[in-house]
Amino acid sequence: MKTFDYQTYLSPFTIRYGSKKMRYIWSEHHKRILWRKIWVAMAQVQNEAGIVAKKQLKDIVSYKEEINIERAEKIEKEIKHDLMAEVKTFAEQCKIGGGKIHLGATSMDIEDNADILRVKESLKIVRQLLKEGIGLWIEKVKRYKDLVCMGYTHLQPAEPTTLGYRFCLYLYDLFADLQQIDNFHLQGKGIKGAVGTSASYKRLLAATGMSASSFEKKIMKRLNLDFVPISSQTYPRKEDYLVLNVLSSIAQSCYKFAFDLRILQSAPFGELSEGFSKKQVGSSAMPFKKNPITCEKICSLARYVSALSQAAWENAANSLLERTLDDSANRRIILPNAFLAVEEILISYNKVIKNLVVNERKIRYNLEQYGPFSATEAILMESVKKGADRQKMHEILRVISLSAWQEIQNGRANPLEKELITNKEIKKYLEQKTVEKLLNIKNHIGDAPEKALNLIKIIKL
Repeated sequence: MKTFDYQTYLSPFTIRYGSKKMRYIWSEHHKRILWRKIWVAMAQVQNEAGIVAKKQLKDIVSYKEEINIERAEKIEKEIKHDLMAEVKTFAEQCKIGGGKIHLGATSMDIEDNADILRVKESLKIVRQLLKEGIGLWIEKVKRYKDLVCMGYTHLQPAEPTTLGYRFCLYLYDLFADLQQIDNFHLQGKGIKGAVGTSASYKRLLAATGMSASSFEKKIMKRLNLDFVPISSQTYPRKEDYLVLNVLSSIAQSCYKFAFDLRILQSAPFGELSEGFSKKQVGSSAMPFKKNPITCEKICSLARYVSALSQAAWENAANSLLERTLDDSANRRIILPNAFLAVEEILISYNKVIKNLVVNERKIRYNLEQYGPFSATEAILMESVKKGADRQKMHEILRVISLSAWQEIQNGRANPLEKELITNKEIKKYLEQKTVEKLLNIKNHIGDAPEKALNLIKIIKL
């Protein structure tokens, strides 16, 4: 059901980027569901302690999903506090137990734990998309591990590699990101009160036989959420910074591949390209255009995600003493936007891998044009072994190479192989069959195919 019109500003994350599932996680409705989940867990443990009566608890539990945002917003306009507006809305519904909701708590005991629960849910989605991307790359690596292609450094032809080995670079980046998520210890604030000392809970529980520490552990167990041992009024805002760094790292990995693909799709390279659907329009003015628009979107969103971690850094640095509100407004933006942006990046990234077009003819053409240059170093070393003067041979090879390069620049085929085989000075030291062997491109890829397969063995999903 659409709950908005088009006569007001809409975030691209509302209608364009991200999934319905991720949008729901960061929705007002779900946030309030989680707030009530925490209040219910608190009431349940307070019932164990004898503070909340059974009938009061039953009343509170019965309204845990009866969200009324319109009523809460009306109250908020009067009292200027969103969480207390939800407390009052919840309490109005609970005629018996309403008076016990939020007893002993401070706002951030509720909001912070709810935020971490949302982060936890969001990371599950991101992790699944990462695993999907890794699986797609594994299949591509297996398929292209032996396909020799030109390697490029400084965007200039360097030495041959294999396409599968290049794909390993992207695969390993995603695997490193997955490890970051799996090693990340996500923790909520816990239930610690106004400045983190649990003073209000200690007073509340004084005659019950339950300690504030036990009270906190019981609630957090019900929420299935670990918590920090020490906090101020909020959980350490460094945690947001670390989460956003993980998301930024994922964005960076995707950016690297997307940018590489944009280069390789350009006409001078032409080796790889995005899939292009039958009715897709590349340009409103130029009907022939097939632009790498998905990769450009990935790069654009990744750049945005990388900037969000700076705001999180400043939130952590400027959380003065026990708390300020320097973080409050922008956290409402940066956390959901970062997750929605990264989700859209990964959805798009996986789509590109799945539909990746490999132009093997252009790969062979570029290899034939530039690959022979990689043999010059081997010829230099072998001829010196046979008695040639290293400096003189280097100069001979340099002159031949530059002449051949000029021929390529003039649009002609690479004459290097012929020049090396027929050169009189080289013939003095190396037989023709030796030079031909050194010119075989497959002799210049090292153990790239084996390395590619070894990486796949390392990766455990």
